[in-house]
Amino acid sequence: MQLIRNITGNPEVTVLKEKRAAGVLDSFAKGGENRRRATIGICASKPRAEAPRASAATPAAVQRLSPPAPAAQPGPTLDSKPSTKMKGLFKSKPRTPVDVVRQTRELLIFAGRAPDTRETKREEKMAELSKNIRELKQILYGNSESEPVSEACAQLTQEFFRENTLRLLITCVPKLNLEARKDATQVVANLQRQQVHSKLIACEYLEKNIDLLDILVSGYENTDMALHYGAMLRECIRHQTVAKYVLESQHMKKFFDFIQLPNFDIAADAAATFKELLTRHKSTVAEFLSKNYEWFFAEYNSKLLESSNYITRRQAIKLLGDILLDRSNSVVMTRYVSSRDNLRILMNLLRESSKSIQIEAFHVFKLFAANQNKPPDIVGILITNRSKLLRLFADFKPDKENEQFEADKALVVKEIAALEPRDRP
Repeated sequence: MQLIRNITGNPEVTVLKEKRAAGVLDSFAKGGENRRRATIGICASKPRAEAPRASAATPAAVQRLSPPAPAAQPGPTLDSKPSTKMKGLFKSKPRTPVDVVRQTRELLIFAGRAPDTRETKREEKMAELSKNIRELKQILYGNSESEPVSEACAQLTQEFFRENTLRLLITCVPKLNLEARKDATQVVANLQRQQVHSKLIACEYLEKNIDLLDILVSGYENTDMALHYGAMLRECIRHQTVAKYVLESQHMKKFFDFIQLPNFDIAADAAATFKELLTRHKSTVAEFLSKNYEWFFAEYNSKLLESSNYITRRQAIKLLGDILLDRSNSVVMTRYVSSRDNLRILMNLLRESSKSIQIEAFHVFKLFAANQNKPPDIVGILITNRSKLLRLFADFKPDKENEQFEADKALVVKEIAALEPRDRP
């Protein structure tokens, strides 16, 4: 400070510019050092060597005068995660059943187009479609943690049939992977049972889009689609008007061939659908059989009852018993048991080595014996074969005791034993 006073107060003292700056800087440095020592209480045992004076151009001096740079604050990184509150702000809104159906419809439309888009993009869309179909199934069936919600099912069903989503889904099944096909089959099946305002709107939709049944029946001609379309078809014919359409269509004749397909699973599935068509809606079936008796039973006898395939014969004779023993088919039954050709087929089935076929054949044969208005040719055949029939029935019994069967057998034996020849009219 004295130096400064001398320089500024005494005009006779002249100091070069470089020396003046060095002196000021040196005094500033020494004063700072003394203050630090006084503050932290450091006592030097030896006097410190005088630091060399720095010139005005020395960078060290400039650095001492400059304030220290603030410490760098860590900035946000790409890996930093948003807080829980931020997550809540950007969380996607849960989709409603209507949203799922609408998005599924858009994806089905995309899937139905020719594959002119990039393969990668198409795979992504198809994967998204499969995910949506799985979500539709979960809404309709529930999952391991919760039961289906009736309101959600109603919303889904209403939106599904508001536009052609069912048609899109059925026609798109061949383009789906196996798991998605299974899910789609379950979705279509469940929708046939869903009621909206106490109405089965699936039935109304199918009545207006009856050609969809043509696609489903024809599915038996495609090995990959047969089981999926077959399951859908059985659920659709739960509706009487839909079943009537199939019964009266040319598709009905195809079932006699489908049932004999070499693929066992497909043949069994076709047989299950065939049985459903002929047993579910009693009045419709009775009307169909009455109108189509000639060709239907001609096909039934030759292709099913006289088939070389054991399983086909066994299924056919059991179904025939179910049909003829149903009261709604009494007119058809009376006509059937008045035919000598039919009796001949049944008597041959009674001679089968398979006990199960014999038992099922007996349930149909007893209708011939119990008929109180037997035509003369039927009586003649029974009398001619009376001794053989009585010997057969003597040891004829099911594997398990069955009182009703024994009662029926006793009645048949009594009727055959009491037969007398009748003159032909």
